[in-house]
Amino acid sequence: MWTPGTGSWPSARIRPSRCQDRTRSAARRRSRPDRHRHPYRHPHPRGETMSETAIRDDRAAGRLEAYAGDEVVGHIEYFVLESPDRALVPVHTIVEPAHEGKGIAGSLARELYAMSAREGVPVAPLCPYVVKWAARHPDEAPAADPELLSAAKAWLVAHPGRF
Repeated sequence: MWTPGTGSWPSARIRPSRCQDRTRSAARRRSRPDRHRHPYRHPHPRGETMSETAIRDDRAAGRLEAYAGDEVVGHIEYFVLESPDRALVPVHTIVEPAHEGKGIAGSLARELYAMSAREGVPVAPLCPYVVKWAARHPDEAPAADPELLSAAKAWLVAHPGRF
């Protein structure tokens, strides 16, 4: 215990250093049985939201939409590039704030790539989220052709009011 006015700890008890305190508490944490640890559980296991969410393609509007009931909870805005080759070009991914963190954006990106595979056309992603998703899932999302990406960027510049 600190004694005011003396400027030091009493010799009968020497205060351990902070480093020793941390080491002791870390050792106590490591020695606890596993039953006291709570395993991490993701709040929305894969597949749980898919049973609640339907995905529909509105090609005329250029939107791939995720519905929970009859409410749109997220969408990917895209366009179909016609030249130099036909391609799907996602530009924006948007999920309503109340539905964030439920895997909706990933489900939309997965469906976009599945749709492109069914139609036999590549995806040239300009949307930052879809680009990151494709990098994490190279088995489901083939790499985009740089020529198609350049053509998609040029299309956006030529159509500034579209997105």
